[in-house]
Parts: sequence; C-alpha cells; structure tokens
Amino acid sequence: MAEHPLFLRIAVPSPLRRLFDYLPPKGLPQHSPALQPGVRVSIPFGRGQTTGVLMAVVDTPSVAPHRLKRVRAVLDDQPILDEDLMWLARWAADYYHHPPGEVITAMLPVLLRQGQAPRVATEQLWQLCNESVQPDDPALQRAPRQSALLALLRASAHGLTSTRLNEHQQQWREPMARLVAKGWVRTSEINPLIQPGDIADRGQPPELNAAQAAAVERILASRDGFQPCVLDGVTGSGKTEVYLAVLNQVLGEDRQALVLVPEISLTPQLVERFRARLRAPVTVMHSGLTDQQRLGAWLAARSGEAGVIIGTRSAVFTPLARPGLIIIDEEHDASLKQQEGFRYSARDLAIVRAHRLEIPIVLGSATPSLESMGNVAQGRFQDIQLPERAGAATHPSIQLLDVRHQPMTEGVSRTLLDAMRAHLARGEQVLLFLNRRGYAPTLLCHDCGWVAACQRCDAHMTFHRQQRRLRCHHCGAERSVDEHCPQCASTDLRNLGYGTERITHALSEQFPDAHIVRVDRDTTRRKGALEALLSEIGSGKAQILVGTQMLAKGHDFPKLTLVGVLDADQGLYSADFRASERMAQLILQVAGRAGRAEHPGKVLIQTHHPDHPVLQTLLNGDYHAFAERALAERREAQLPPFAHLALIRAEAPGAGAPMDFLGQAQQLALACAIPGVDILGPVPSPMERRAGRYRAQLLLQARQRRPLHELLHQWIPQVEAVKSARKVRWSVDVDPLDMF
Repeated sequence: MAEHPLFLRIAVPSPLRRLFDYLPPKGLPQHSPALQPGVRVSIPFGRGQTTGVLMAVVDTPSVAPHRLKRVRAVLDDQPILDEDLMWLARWAADYYHHPPGEVITAMLPVLLRQGQAPRVATEQLWQLCNESVQPDDPALQRAPRQSALLALLRASAHGLTSTRLNEHQQQWREPMARLVAKGWVRTSEINPLIQPGDIADRGQPPELNAAQAAAVERILASRDGFQPCVLDGVTGSGKTEVYLAVLNQVLGEDRQALVLVPEISLTPQLVERFRARLRAPVTVMHSGLTDQQRLGAWLAARSGEAGVIIGTRSAVFTPLARPGLIIIDEEHDASLKQQEGFRYSARDLAIVRAHRLEIPIVLGSATPSLESMGNVAQGRFQDIQLPERAGAATHPSIQLLDVRHQPMTEGVSRTLLDAMRAHLARGEQVLLFLNRRGYAPTLLCHDCGWVAACQRCDAHMTFHRQQRRLRCHHCGAERSVDEHCPQCASTDLRNLGYGTERITHALSEQFPDAHIVRVDRDTTRRKGALEALLSEIGSGKAQILVGTQMLAKGHDFPKLTLVGVLDADQGLYSADFRASERMAQLILQVAGRAGRAEHPGKVLIQTHHPDHPVLQTLLNGDYHAFAERALAERREAQLPPFAHLALIRAEAPGAGAPMDFLGQAQQLALACAIPGVDILGPVPSPMERRAGRYRAQLLLQARQRRPLHELLHQWIPQVEAVKSARKVRWSVDVDPLDMF
C-alpha cells in the first residue's frame, strides 16, 4: 500500500496572515523524526530564500500539491522552539491578529532567523588544578611571568577568562601554555555571558521586615501553580529583596526564573545586585547586546545553564528548560508594550505564558497599572502590599508649589531654588525632573510669529543649543538653526519653553560651584555613557541631577533628598485618557527617589493648577486613592479595563488614501453586524502627519473581549482583500496604549 504523502505547514517571515505549505525535502523519508514542529527549515520564498519554522505536518495541503515548492533543508536536529513557545506563538498571532511568521521571527535571535547554527561562541577559562603549587615555587624562579599568572589564578577561585587575563597581564598566553603543560592549570570552554563566579555561595541575605517576609511567604505558597501576584510596594519598600528571597527558593528547587524590566537602563544595577546575591548563573537579554551575545544568552536559558534571565520586553519569548517563576518589575511601564510591527504587551504575554506553564508570576510596582488594580478588585490577581519603606527610611513629604504670579528663573521658582541651596549646603543631592529633552521645544520669530516646524511632521522642532541644531523628536529629522526668520528675515528669534539642556545651563549659572549631571537620551547615546553617569551619581560626586523619566524609576541614590518636579501640568488636560494615570505614576516614581535611610526626602511639585483633583490626591503620596478615582471614571466612560479596544491605523504619503481605506474598512465592519462592538471613526490621527506620511485611525470598542475578537477574525481577511489596502500601510493594535 502506497504511503500517504505528507505536507509541511511553515511559518514564514512575511506580512501575510497565513502559514505556507511545502513539500518535504528530497531524500527525507515522509515520517522522518527530523520533521518535528519547531525545527527551522530553509525554503524558497518568492524569488529568494528564507528561514521558516515548521508549525505542523498535515496530510491535506491548502493548495493543489503540484503548486507547492519543496523545502531545501531541515536546519535543526531537534526543535529550536519547544512546545511552550510554539503554543505561545499561535496564541499571540491569534490574539493580536498578527502574521504568524512575524510572531515566530520575533521569538528568535537574529542569527537563528538568518539560518545560522544554534551554537554559542565560547570563551576559554583557566583554573588552578594543583592548589599546592605556590607562585614562589623553586621551579618558577626563572619564570616570573608564570609565577605572576599563578598568583592571579590563586586570587580568583573560579578561574579567569582571556578577557580578564588581558586586563591584568600582557603576553600571558605562552607562559600559560607552559603551566598547562606542567599540569598545574586546566582549561575549559564556557559561555562568556555566564560569569564564572555566578554559582558561588553568597552567604546570608539581610533579614526581611515583617511585610517583606509575609510577601515572600504568600508568593511561595502558590509556587506549584499559576497565581498572578501584584507586589504593590511604595518606592523604597524593598521589592527587590522580596524578589531575591523568592528567587533563591525557586533556584534551590532547581528551577529557572525570568525577570522582565521595562528599560535597558534598569538592567545593569539589577544584574549586579542579583549576581551578588543569587547562587546561580544570571544572564541578560536586551537590545544592547551583540547578535552573538544575544544568541549565547538565549541558548544558556534554553539549555538550563542560566538560572535567572533578566531582560527587556522581547525576553518574554526566552526559552526555559525548567520554568519556575516569572517576575515583571515596573509592570505599569508603557515600555513593556511593543509599539511597532508585532504590537504585543510583554506583561500580558508573560501572564498568559505563566498560566500555560502553571507557575506563579509577580507583577511589581509602586504604582500598579489600572488594569492590574482592576484585576485585583475583581479577585483575579492577588494583592500583596508593602506599605512602608524598608529600614529606617520614611516617606518623602510632598508639597505643591503654586507658581502662578511667581518670578521664575528659566522655569525654576524661587522657592525651589532656595530649597536646593539648603539641601546642597548639607552635602545632599538634588534631582530636578523634566520629561522634555533639548534646550527649548519651540523656536519663534518675535516679529512675525513664524515657528520652526518639522517639514515631515505636524510638530515643532526642538532647539538643541550645544549642537546648534533643530531636531524633530518624532521623526528624527534635524537641521542647522536659522539665523534669520525665513518668513520676514528678522533676527529676533526666541526660544520658548524649557528642556533638560536649558535647565542644566540655567542651574550652572545659579550654582557655579556645583557638579551638575544631565541624564536624558541625548547624554546617554554612547555605549557605557548611562552606566558612567549612574556611577557618578551613586558615588555622590554629582550634586545636582537633571533628568527625564530615565531617572524616575528603579535607581537608588542614598544621598538624594530633594526632588523638584518642574512641570506637573503636562498630563492634566491631554486628549489621551491614560495621560493622568501616566502623570501620576511618573510623579510618584520620581518622588520615590527622594530620601533613604537616615536622610528624609522632600518633593516639591511646580504647578499652575494646585487645586486640580489629581494633584491634590497625590499630595499624600496615596496612589490607591488616585487609582480608585480613576477606575471609577473609567467605569463610567466604559474605558479600559472596563472595555476592550482595538485600533486600526493606516498611513500613506497622501492625506486621502488612509481615510478612504479606513472608510471602506468601516463599512465592512458594520456589515459583519457583531453586536456589542462600537466602531468609532475613521478620523485623522491626533498628529496627522508624521515622518512625511499622513495617518488616520479607526477604533473598535467593546465591553466584552469575545465579540471584539469575533469581529476581528471575520473582518481582517475582508480588509486585506480591499483594493485600497495596497495604497496604504495599515496595522492592527489590540489593547493599544498609545492612541496617537
């Protein structure tokens, strides 16, 4: 009896929302064990060749067999993606209505996407194998370089890599080879991302206070099953100590943990602290790594060699050999949502993954998202509070500064300047927070009113004084500063508004003897610049810090006692319904930088609206009171978390095409007639023109998640078939955070 032919269903990196069928490679038996879901395959696609991932083996193809192309080669002996990640990929593609090939691609390191072998470039490690050998051994009297190497190795219990040896001694390879030949030193190959000392015994951790100990006990009580826990702890309450205590227990049971952080800037401090305290290898996953480093970290996690993986958003897709726990630090942060391409929420996918794996997940924040607070209120998530700061630290006092009718020095009030002088006189540090970089956000002609605008966006260009450049912070366009008004030729061009660069310049005149450090995207572009600035701040050398939200979260500066928020009014009257939530979170996060241990903190918030209810609620640092008020407003307005949204965006070089396309899409959505879904729009985006393209959007809103996805499943294939879809670039954003 003839063997029934089989066909391979493959995820291909393509914008098409479908899988593609192929014939097995020549010479490979139909039922070969090599044809397992999760292996990579080299395939012809279009006019070229690409790497896909086998999703399933089927006996009925989606098109006639004679039209199918043949797989050229199977690249892996075993699945590169395990069953857990394959399931997550299918779930994510379905929930976010995104092309499955692009979802799978997002899960793989770049080198694996390119078809390279899953091998890490190892580094050689040298260790003493004869402890009785001394550097002053008579046999080494005429070999000073060998003697020096022995001294170095004796001082390093876990051995030295070539990188570390290069730091200590020149031309060490020949004498090292002689030590190996004598049998005094042995060599081995290690993953360079796994530190040799990572498995050392770290000694006794500090004693937890009652609230921390209770939090650890409650998290560990559910470690054998799925349980989302919101670790709701004020800034400085010791959430990291809770993480470490739980991690040590999980690692002691020979299981792995995945820790997600919103930004690279939070990674170095956290990694250093974890490596100093955990008895297991810790590795990192973020965009600052080279492709080879990222592959090495990914493989170390997949093999189980890495016990703890700390990473940013995309690390949610890291394979785990023995999953035991997921932690999301600063779970409220918008950086955990991907805003381009595959628009996923790392927080939400982590929760789905933890549910699938039946392991606990901890969502840590001093200002939890309203979505998480809503889940706590409905009993879906467990609420674990750390209401007090750890140790002897007290909550900072918060005061509103009414700056109406007050004299200002470049955006800083006299009251704030006086407070800065008092704190600096005591040898303490001061932080001024302004979430706007550059010197001034607007360049204006005083004679005719002309404003320097971006030619590609509906936005003003920001003046950067040091480089004498105008830059658009939306599309990245830049040009030299105008010397004359291009409209009336006037030379009276004025800088309006304030950015961190301008504040820094003004403070250097007010405090000429103070060491001032500015931390924003402009000052941290170079590799290692952020770490250097944070080290300068941590050492106490920097006296005045000026920064954006990069300084607002996750950093511990013991000498910092005064925080000044220069413009608290930015989020009070925004068209974005999430603006007040983000503003409250940002203010309380940056306020939390003030005061530690024996140094009480003070927070001064400049505002033109001191009576605004949001600011009044924050006066006592009571985020829960703000959250209750905001949730009540969201419930009344039927906004998330009491409703579910999907935003359809379209853009094109001309203004008409996006609106025409979305108009047709709207009619198709109405024709689907799914009850319980409101279709709002289409309308031009709040910033209609960006990076030279015109943008429009269509919003779908539903009280229940099911009808929204039912509509999307029916509707998107119809939208793809619309002719006008070829004239625009369009996307689907499920659970959007950014409505612009």
